[in-house]
Amino acid sequence: MSKTITLVLSEDEAEIIVDALETDFEGYNDAAKDARANGARADVATFTEAATRITAVKDKVRAAIG
Repeated sequence: MSKTITLVLSEDEAEIIVDALETDFEGYNDAAKDARANGARADVATFTEAATRITAVKDKVRAAIG
């Protein structure tokens, strides 16, 4: 199991994290599309999983902002 950490952030700082995660998500989503087009199934799975995990973290941060 992963270790849990606690961060104290301002809303502005949390928004910066959300923006960075959105950019990261877009990169992995695009990489998954490219891998799909090239028939690289293992890469599709890897990039899709990364995008899904990024979305989960982004949703947690957004929920904390309110």
